[in-house]
Amino acid sequence: MGFLSAIKTYNKSFWASNVIELFERWAWYGFYLAFPIFLVNSTDTGALGFSHAQKGVIMGTGSMLLYFLPVITGAIADRLGYKRILLLAFAIYASGFYMISIFDSYGLMFFAFVWTCVGGAFFKPIISAMISKTTTEETSSIGFGIFYMMINIGGFIGPFLAGALLKTSWTYVFYMAIMAIGVNVLITLLFFKEPVKKEKGVASLVQSIGQAFVNIYITLKNGKYVLFLIIMILFWTAFNQLYYSFPIFIDQWIDTRAVYNGLHSIWPWLAEAIGDNGTINAVTMTSMDSFYIIVFQLMVSTIAMRFKPLAAMMGGILVLSGGLGLMFSNQSGWLILLGVLIFALGEMASSPKFTEYVGSIAPADQKALYMGTSFLPIAAGHQLAGILSGDIYERISDKIFLLKKEVAKQGLNIPEISETFTKNDYWNEAASKMGMNEIELTNYLWQTYHPSNIWMVYSGVAVSAVIFLWLYDRFVLGK
Repeated sequence: MGFLSAIKTYNKSFWASNVIELFERWAWYGFYLAFPIFLVNSTDTGALGFSHAQKGVIMGTGSMLLYFLPVITGAIADRLGYKRILLLAFAIYASGFYMISIFDSYGLMFFAFVWTCVGGAFFKPIISAMISKTTTEETSSIGFGIFYMMINIGGFIGPFLAGALLKTSWTYVFYMAIMAIGVNVLITLLFFKEPVKKEKGVASLVQSIGQAFVNIYITLKNGKYVLFLIIMILFWTAFNQLYYSFPIFIDQWIDTRAVYNGLHSIWPWLAEAIGDNGTINAVTMTSMDSFYIIVFQLMVSTIAMRFKPLAAMMGGILVLSGGLGLMFSNQSGWLILLGVLIFALGEMASSPKFTEYVGSIAPADQKALYMGTSFLPIAAGHQLAGILSGDIYERISDKIFLLKKEVAKQGLNIPEISETFTKNDYWNEAASKMGMNEIELTNYLWQTYHPSNIWMVYSGVAVSAVIFLWLYDRFVLGK
């Protein structure tokens, strides 16, 4: 079926679901790409000043639950109705974003983010199920193509706007997310049509949730499949550094003035709208991953379809590892954007093929069961990504940690960071006593302590996934 012919077959619920997905991704990624910076930056900027270990625990645990809980929340939605659960998800989302905007202690922030991720877990299974229910075998390919396009449009607009709003206040980023969720409430009430018959009763709900765990057990009895899922944990651990470490790395180490000046020479209005003091902030830079996917996904998918899923995955992850290497190994804003492009190309080749491969190896009568467990390595990858971006990242690449080492080496007398003496105060005091300005001190620490070495850790994790996949293909699957 042709594209235009398929478009004409989609009903109102299909389009409502896609628009809801766009605004949900707008809200989520607009907040999520800024969140690690919000957690660790100096308190006098409106951020929280947490350690990287605290950031890793908060983001890793919440994001892990976001991908694990749908095994339960999906069953709940099937029993209680999609529309009702959507509205519940949006209520949790909005309240979570608001709590994140007002809480400032580690314990409360941990709770607020986990609460927000529970809202995401209620939302996540519904829209993809709606696309399945509102398309046919002939129209599903184009339907899911539109769906993934909506994901990336929202994933680009949200962070792009968040980057501009950060010039004013962190609070505006959270309010933007709440407003996007508010739009979804209106769309759900006005245009979303319930696709499933509600089956009331606690017993049927408990039975449905229990069956979901039985399904997981059934699929995990396949040893080869379990081994594949374990290998893919490495891929997701490396991939998630785009969210956990990369925005902080840009914020601390990368000079984006050249990017600002280049953009200003072409579109002055755009550079001035998103730029701040002649620079482009980390959230806007990171949002280019989604922009590249919007532009190049069709081309990459056309090339990747010529290869078997496992071969395409290995090639894509290898390309992604190269992107990670470039993203974390230099201070040039333009090379950073090139690294994000290479990363995105690898992501486009590998991530969709992961789902395709799971579907291809599943027994004919268990495809739904296997697809339901494909989220497990993503959940585990988030948890490990949080650990990797915590103490490990801090000791190799955190600017303040490295500055403390230098201060101790030189024997400088500078107060410890506290509620009254912020990270920025510590930085400014050290710069003053060392006789350097901000740029000079940043470059000195870069050349002395080599924070770029973190690229070897992240790229190494991705390359190890490729090696293990090759060994899996060669010796476990065989012919």
